[in-house]
Amino acid sequence: MSGLVGWMDKTLYPEFGKNWDDVLFRERIMARLTPDAEVLDVGAGAGIVEQMRFKGHVKRICGVDLDPRVEENPHLDEGRLADAGSIPYGDDMFDLVFADNVMEHLDDPVAVFNEIRRVLKPGGHLLFKTPNRNHYMPLIARLTPHSFHQFYNKLRGREAVDTFPTHYLANSKSQVAQLAETCGLKLVDVERIEGRPEYLRITFPTYLAGAAYERVVNATSAFAGIRILLVATLQKPMNN
Repeated sequence: MSGLVGWMDKTLYPEFGKNWDDVLFRERIMARLTPDAEVLDVGAGAGIVEQMRFKGHVKRICGVDLDPRVEENPHLDEGRLADAGSIPYGDDMFDLVFADNVMEHLDDPVAVFNEIRRVLKPGGHLLFKTPNRNHYMPLIARLTPHSFHQFYNKLRGREAVDTFPTHYLANSKSQVAQLAETCGLKLVDVERIEGRPEYLRITFPTYLAGAAYERVVNATSAFAGIRILLVATLQKPMNN
């Protein structure tokens, strides 16, 4: 079946490669980086996503995570074991904060957004990529136990230790807008993007179903609300 999936990849999605969503997110981050920027990676983990390597592109990059492997993350100048709701850095320290597939795991997003606002310099940006809670994948995830998520991700080549519980409390345009207002951040942009159906690339029929869904939701902006990726940009006001 892997050979058939590879053929379908080349036939239906020749422009998409491995981790295409992280490639896309990296482009959004790089567009906001400068050589003298100080950057914080929230949920940096062990550094298993190569596209999130910005070390050498900026003055300093730090990271926080509850996973102790963050302290050895090769993508960081400094990694600290810490909860994102209590970031161990001072006020107004970072030009940019980013989070890659983290927001879906937050059980108290207000606390995290408030902490991010605190450590951002005035005018600094928060960028994050996360699944859109209104897409079929998060809808299924919210109806199934964590053990199923671990099993399913193992089929897709991800270790159980890298599959974390999800809550989907900061995962729609309306949720992000409300969090921005509550926490004193400006909502700059929210993109909803549908690409290659990664979660259905396991059998021929499921791949076809995912491809059909992708064609439909990309046919009109009216269906943007049910596309898989949500990429948001928020800014800390200059007068804060």
